[in-house]
Amino acid sequence: MPPAAKVAVRVKPGAARARVGGSYGDAGALVVAVTERAVDGRATAAALRAVAKALGVPRSAVTLLTGAVSRDKVLLVADPPADLEARLAALRG
Repeated sequence: MPPAAKVAVRVKPGAARARVGGSYGDAGALVVAVTERAVDGRATAAALRAVAKALGVPRSAVTLLTGAVSRDKVLLVADPPADLEARLAALRG
C-alpha cells in the first residue's frame, strides 16, 4: 500500500445536491458535485469532505495538491485503503 495516492477530480459547484460519481475527460477524473458556490474556497473544502466520505477515509487524509482556483483539481489521499483503485472505479461508474 503506497503512503499516498493522487486522485484527479472535476468539481461542479452550486449543484442542487452533493454527489460523488462519474468521470470527466480523457483522464477519467472523478466528478464531485457540491452545493457550495466557488467563493472563498468553499466549494473546494466541500469537495475534499465529499471525496473523503465517498472513499471512506478521514477528512484529514485528503488534501489539495493542485487546482485551488480551478474546477480541475488533484487531491492527495494519505494512507489510502488497499482497495482504493476499486473504490474509485466504482465511483466513476
